[in-house]
Amino acid sequence: MVNLKVWEKLRNQFTAKKVTLIAVSKTKPASDIQELYNAGQRDFGENYVQELTEKYAALPKDINWHFIGHLQSNKVKYIAPFVHLIHGIDNARLLQEIDKQAAKNNRVIDVLLQYYIAREETKYGMSMAEITEVVKHKADLPNIRICGLMGMASNTDDMAQVRGEFRALDSFFVLLKMEYFVDNPEFSKCSMGMSGDYEIAIEQGSNMVRIGSLLFGGRTYTQ
Repeated sequence: MVNLKVWEKLRNQFTAKKVTLIAVSKTKPASDIQELYNAGQRDFGENYVQELTEKYAALPKDINWHFIGHLQSNKVKYIAPFVHLIHGIDNARLLQEIDKQAAKNNRVIDVLLQYYIAREETKYGMSMAEITEVVKHKADLPNIRICGLMGMASNTDDMAQVRGEFRALDSFFVLLKMEYFVDNPEFSKCSMGMSGDYEIAIEQGSNMVRIGSLLFGGRTYTQ
């Protein structure tokens, strides 16, 4: 069940602050996505390649599909023809594969580099040094456009810690922009924040937020 009242409230709030709202539709049926699409939502986020490809085939083609899960190199080819933005790039080898598949599809694919900010081993991401090294060699990947950074804060009730982690990501984003992308307007996305912490994320500089449970309710899994 889609909560259109919450969506409208968030849309108005985010629009005023120039923040992109990504509706995280993983495990949700195409009918729910269509309902939100009919209301005006165009950016949707999916975590699983097979689910994303199935929904792409079934739904309107002007949807901006964001892949927000942990992407395996051997599955890039399935989403390369149509994906709007790949979040969570956590290693250089994955970038090379995306560049290869983008070239096969005569595309330049937009990506976000995932900065490891959480104090959790279960989170993915690259260190500051690893991201800087990738950025220095971005010209070697002509079919990729690095559009910014993303990060996931620790799963904790300590909002001071979450705020500090988001602040660290925003500071690094600004640093990279100044040093490597000062003349590249496409490097503009600082993606952080989800249903439970989006207000803090926006406060700390986020301009792209992933909202799932507030819009669609809890996740639905099938056996």
